[in-house]
This record gives sequence, structure tokens and C-alpha cells, in this order.
Amino acid sequence: MADAKPRGGRIGLNLAEGNILSTLLQFSVPILFANLIQQLYNTVDLIIIGKFVGSVGTVAVSVGGDFVNMLTMFAVGFSAAGQVYISQLVGAGEHERAQQTIGTLLTLLIGSSVVIGLLGIILAGPFLRVMNCPEDAFSQAKDYMMITCGGAPFVFGYTVVCAILRGMGESRKPLLFVTVAAISNIFMDLLFVVVLKLEAAGTAWATIIAQFASFAAAFIFMYRNRDRFNFDFKVKSFAIRKEPLKIIMKLGIPRSIQSALINVTLLYCSSNINSYGMIASATNSVGNKITRFSNIITMSIDTGASAMIGQSLGAGKKDRAGKVVHVALAIAMVVCAVNVAAALIIPRQIFGIFTNEAEVIDFGVTFMKISCITFITASLMGPYQAMITGIGNASLGFIVGMLDGVVLRLGISLLLTRVFDMGVLGFFYGNALARLGPVIIGMIYFYSGAWKRRKLLI
Repeated sequence: MADAKPRGGRIGLNLAEGNILSTLLQFSVPILFANLIQQLYNTVDLIIIGKFVGSVGTVAVSVGGDFVNMLTMFAVGFSAAGQVYISQLVGAGEHERAQQTIGTLLTLLIGSSVVIGLLGIILAGPFLRVMNCPEDAFSQAKDYMMITCGGAPFVFGYTVVCAILRGMGESRKPLLFVTVAAISNIFMDLLFVVVLKLEAAGTAWATIIAQFASFAAAFIFMYRNRDRFNFDFKVKSFAIRKEPLKIIMKLGIPRSIQSALINVTLLYCSSNINSYGMIASATNSVGNKITRFSNIITMSIDTGASAMIGQSLGAGKKDRAGKVVHVALAIAMVVCAVNVAAALIIPRQIFGIFTNEAEVIDFGVTFMKISCITFITASLMGPYQAMITGIGNASLGFIVGMLDGVVLRLGISLLLTRVFDMGVLGFFYGNALARLGPVIIGMIYFYSGAWKRRKLLI
């Protein structure tokens, strides 16, 4: 049963009402800009380190950042679980239960970040050895990894606050928070890397200062608007409650295991790619950055779509939830066409933004051609995945993630490298083709109507 609304009024948009296209764009565009800005300052890291330190610095930041990326995916997994649950509760008007979920989510994520960050600092050396980090880059990679792991609580804190906001229909404030981070990061990068010559360690210090700035801005906003969140920030409110914890664990554990295993296979692939030498490693580092940047629009629309689906289903509007998928798919196809065209027409210019080394740019042309497969499969997978996420089907999400990240990525890569002797190109193709399975499963799940018969989390 719905309960009383928060005293300060509603946070964010009502995603269960209004024109689907305009509401989806209104909610997703701030997410898009937030993701773009976040990628921008990550890209500035790579550009500055590549231009002023060279491939050694590029590889150090990339390989040293692999563990931190895995930590971030853990935070994203549990935060996304909380976001889905909160969106369904808000759609159903269950504000008191949403408040309990906020307290549980904040306490769980920020507390666990301290432990995980310490483990990253302790295991930095062994991890980089397992990753076959090139010896020339090892020292800088270790510095980068240890410093950024120390900033894990800021990453987790920022991620969870933004997930709470988006679950409630608020996507504009996270854009403000990440802008604070971006401005901080760019200035700190120039100071630590260009002026003070701290190499990869300088980039790491710039990163954690930026992460602290964004977390502080997010936390202050949430505290100042505590009446609207119906969350008073008293010590007793930071309690882990049984009901929301059960749901968060039900959704978050499979998602985090999935993310961890995906990252393990990505790390395995990166480790093998690194063994082919500095040119292959640098090409992979730059290429992965480009593909992530190119898929930002699709990813942002999918994030917005999953929140819309969650609120629509919570409000009992199944037809609206289904239409959200179709609208998201249409947008994704347009974005895909642009990405493919850019990859085929101007690959050298794109790679040249990140490096001056001719051999890396030459190999980058091949990487960009293979990336066209990634753009197509990512655009098809996202909208159907948004339905799986929005309805809270953790078991199917886990199966899809395992198929994408482990079975196909690892299987295709090993087949192409070991059986067909394609060398490093086998790993590039394996990463690109991995999403084919999830695309097929997602389409079957959506068009069969199985999601309509599934019980909601609430």
C-alpha cells in the first residue's frame, strides 16, 4: 500500500507518466552528459599521460586501472540493484520502504568499499604480475593502482548516491556532481603530470581528488534535501534492514558475481594481449577507451530506460514498459550507424587523438574495423537488457552476463587464437562478438512476453 509522500515534495521526474520519447530523453540526456563528462576526464587522463609520458604511462594507467574498474563494477552492481528496487517502490508510492532501502544501501556500499580498497592496496604487486604488466610500466602501474584503490570509498559513495537519485527519477543532479569531478580532475592532471612530472602517480592523485569532490557534492545535496528523500541522516537511519537487504542481495550478488567474472575474463584477455608487446597493449588500451566512449549514448539511454521500466511496472503500467524498450531500441540504432561510420571513415584521426606513435595508429585502424561489431551488438543488447534490469530478473541477468562475459568472450577468443592462430586479433574479435548470445536471449525474453508474467520485487 502506498504511504505518505515525503514532506519536502517529490525528487525528480515521474517516469511512469507522460510521452515516452520526451520523458526518456528528458531523463536520459542528463545521464548522457554525466557519462560523457566522466569519460571526458578519464580520456583527458589518457591523453595527458600518453602525450607527456608515452606508451609506458598509457599502459601503466590502463593495466593499473583494471583492478579499480573491477571495484567500480562491484559498486555499480549493488547500486543498480538498489536503483531498480527504489524505482519500483517509488512507482508504487512506497516511500517509507524506499527510505529504508536508502539507509541500507548507503551503509552496505560505503562500508564494504573500505575493506575492498585495502585489499587492492595490499594485492597491487601480485595482481600486476598476474596481468603480465610490461616491466617498463610495472612501477608506475603499481603506484597508480595503490593510490586509486585508496579512493574506493569516494567512488562507491558517489555511485550509490547517484543510483538512489536515478531510482527516484532525478538525473540532473548527478550531472552537476560529475562536472565538479571533471573540472577538478583536469586541473589536477595538468598540475601533477605536466608541471610536477609525477607520471602515472600524478594521474592517480588527480583521479581520487576528483572522486572526492564529486562524492562530497552528492552527499551534501542529499543531506540538504533530506526531507524530500524522507531520510534524516541520523545514526539510526544508517541501519541495514532485513527486507531491503534481502532484495539488494538477491539482485546485487548475481550482478556483482557476473561483473567480477566478466572483468576476470577481460583481465585474462588483456593479460594475453599485453604479452604480445607494447604496441598491442597500447592499441588495446586506447581502443577500449574509444569503444567505451562511443557507446556512451546507448548506455545512457539504457540506464534511463531501466529506471522508466521500473517505475512504470511499479505503477502497474506494463504496456508503457514495453513501449520504452522499442523507443530505446530506435535511438540505439541511430547511434550505432554514426559509430560505425566514424570507425570506418576516420579511424586514424580518432586514434591520433590519444597517441602520436605511428605503429599504434596503424594497428588502431584494424581495431576500429573490428569495433564495428561491438557497436552493433551493444546497440541491440542494451534495450532488451533494460527490461531484464528494470523488472528485477536477477537470474536471467546473471545468465546473460555470464554468456556475454565468460562463455562467449573467453570461448571465442581462445578458439580464434589457439585453433585458428589469429594472435592478438583473436582477442579483439572475441571481445567484439561476445554480446551475440545476450542479444538473442534478450530478444526472446522480450518478444515472448515472459516479462509480463513475472512478479515484481515489491
